[in-house]
Amino acid sequence: MKESNMAYTKRGRRLGRALAIAAAAALAGTVMVGQPATAQPADDGTAAASGFAANANPQGIDVSNWQGSINWTSVRNAGIEFAYIKATEGTSYKDPRFNTNYPNAYYAGVIRGAYHFALPNVSSGATQANYFVNNGGGWSRDNLTLPGALDIEWNPYGATCYGLSQTAMRNWITDFSNTYKSRTGRDPVIYTAASWWNQCTGNWTGRSAINPLWVAHYTTGSPAIPAGWGFYTMWQYTSSGSVAGIAGNIDRNVFNGTRARLLALANNTP
Repeated sequence: MKESNMAYTKRGRRLGRALAIAAAAALAGTVMVGQPATAQPADDGTAAASGFAANANPQGIDVSNWQGSINWTSVRNAGIEFAYIKATEGTSYKDPRFNTNYPNAYYAGVIRGAYHFALPNVSSGATQANYFVNNGGGWSRDNLTLPGALDIEWNPYGATCYGLSQTAMRNWITDFSNTYKSRTGRDPVIYTAASWWNQCTGNWTGRSAINPLWVAHYTTGSPAIPAGWGFYTMWQYTSSGSVAGIAGNIDRNVFNGTRARLLALANNTP
């Protein structure tokens, strides 16, 4: 989900993540219950062919420096209603296109939020939450800003669980989430996949009543859901979608609800 200044390519990591998701899907955790989307997305991930009702299930994307220059007006005109934009990674990297993408999405009318790629082996959750907020990951009630998202998933640089025990990983996530809330008044969205979460946190259910779930699972069926959550808030269903205004492949996401509920998430209203 991100592009950094470190020695690996996003394309290679995406392939590894997609294979890992597919390989682990059968063992990944509970299936979705609660309030499923009314239809499933098409394989190509385009808005017109997504199979989701436009009003019922707003379409979204997530982007980083990897996508290059983006025409956000074209993105919004293509039917994209929300986007998550990479802000930071660890405590030493800020996405070089964030300061362009974040305001331009806003002015185009895209409901946008920032995301942080976690490196739990580098520093504490509190340290990284503060770095995130200090570098664009804040929140405001303005009809166009989503709460920040914690991207916590496979380690692209080493051990899958970053060398942390399941207990230490739980504590790290709690530390990040609590610090982010103390700084912004919002609980961060958690982006993850069921297979990673269940392996690295030990099927932990402790965040499901607190943090909205943004689940990654590249499938045309219902996504596998990490332990504890009964349903997803957002679903990243492909990394090979396409959208006007962006060259090349793009992650496609769908919101599990109406636009009114998406705005409620943005504005922290009932």
